[in-house]
Amino acid sequence: METRIAVIGIIVENKDSVESVNELLHQYSQYIIGRMGLPYPKKKVNIISVVVDAPQDIISALSGKLGRLQGINSKALYSNIGS
Repeated sequence: METRIAVIGIIVENKDSVESVNELLHQYSQYIIGRMGLPYPKKKVNIISVVVDAPQDIISALSGKLGRLQGINSKALYSNIGS
């Protein structure tokens, strides 16, 4: 199956949802290349970037599940390169 590289950007506005975010990321860990999290206390949010190499439907599913969590915003940015 063809995979794509993507960055999933996550904004955490509700810290009560962090455990659910981490649980989802753990479920999809086989596709994760790397992850970086940045706290931004001035705006009371946390920003997480997750780089994945996965089939497009997997990336969409993960991003969608994250975005449905309370106080979590998520978007995926895809590379044009597939394999």
